[in-house]
Amino acid sequence: MKDQFEKIAAYVKKHVKADDYNLRISAKDSHETRFAQNAITQHIAGANIDIDLEVAFADKTGRCSINQTDETALSNMIRSAEDMAILNQPDPEYVESAVKQDYPKVQNTSEATLKLAPEQMVEIVKKSIANGETRQATVSGMTEKHSIQIFNSAKNGFEGYHELTEFDHSMTMKKDHIETKVSFSGKDFAAFDLDQEIEQLNEQFTSLGNQQSFEACKIPVILRPAALAEFFWFMMWMMNRRQSDEGLTAFTDQIGKKFMGDKFSLMSTFTIPELVAAPYSWDTIVSEETYWVKNGVVENMPCPRYWAKLKNLKPAAPFNVYVPGGNTTEEEMMKMVPKGLIVNRFWYIRPVDMKAGELTGMTRDGVLYFEDGKVKHAVNNLRFNEIPHDVTRRLLALGKSVLCDSSVMVPTVLVDNFNFVDTTTF
Repeated sequence: MKDQFEKIAAYVKKHVKADDYNLRISAKDSHETRFAQNAITQHIAGANIDIDLEVAFADKTGRCSINQTDETALSNMIRSAEDMAILNQPDPEYVESAVKQDYPKVQNTSEATLKLAPEQMVEIVKKSIANGETRQATVSGMTEKHSIQIFNSAKNGFEGYHELTEFDHSMTMKKDHIETKVSFSGKDFAAFDLDQEIEQLNEQFTSLGNQQSFEACKIPVILRPAALAEFFWFMMWMMNRRQSDEGLTAFTDQIGKKFMGDKFSLMSTFTIPELVAAPYSWDTIVSEETYWVKNGVVENMPCPRYWAKLKNLKPAAPFNVYVPGGNTTEEEMMKMVPKGLIVNRFWYIRPVDMKAGELTGMTRDGVLYFEDGKVKHAVNNLRFNEIPHDVTRRLLALGKSVLCDSSVMVPTVLVDNFNFVDTTTF
């Protein structure tokens, strides 16, 4: 595949008349098996390619994307992008393409994922469904594998290529008012343990059987990894250097300062073999081992290439998310506070106040109430209003960091006085 990418790049280089260009190619070979209501509903398989070309005449830019590789299609892509650039208004944030650079060598592929056969995927689905049927419940979800190749080439010399694999399996089990979900996402199918996933799903499903009403309040919470990953992703999104320098976020003037809790660190790293680590970003920012937050101190922020050039800064982009954890178990966390809630997941998280960093969202897939170190019963879903960086100051304990997504690893955490503001009916 790389040979084909290089041929496309050579054709573009030969025929582009624009002053500058960025060529981005991604190819994906996928198998996706969907199931719902205890039956397989769809299997999608096949390969596709996306070719994206952005050109510039001085600071006037144009862009075109295609999914065919023949010379006629490539010629039309070049002509369309250049015609748009000629007719366009000047782009005040245009940045010339990147020069040739060294980038990290990474291992983002798994032989086990590449060799996974469709028949094996079907067996995973059948076993997932059979588990639900033993509980007179319905199971829905998706099992998928992907092999991806990414290539970049630029007029000023940047050229990059990398590959990755991904395996995902999700299961949502539902019966009457009880509904809960587990999921796995990683580059290596060999790290997937279906029996373990089913055991976790059954444990969550059983724990939600006795649900009692609960009113919104401030209360200690145990956020399981899937909930924490959703929550802190939004904080990372708000940690944008440009928006912060412009005074639009809570992180304005916070670089180098103790802005978060002592127990909290956030980084992008090549040191965790399980994590996918892209060697460079979509806009050709070369990845580097980076602490964004270290023991509460904001050390760096993602910085786009335009803002880096304007302010004489170094561009930076997160290539994965790792929150170092601790050794506290969930059972130990429940004994650290008189009572509290355990949250499996959040959803519909949205900004409330970007300047303050405040978010709102809802619980999903089960909430448990515990008291005196033991789970007592399930409760209804709740809406929260919270500020993630403030939550880090109220961290009481952290568990072991686990994989939540192919590029995200975070722990279970115990947070004091989490702010729930309302109940929800879904």
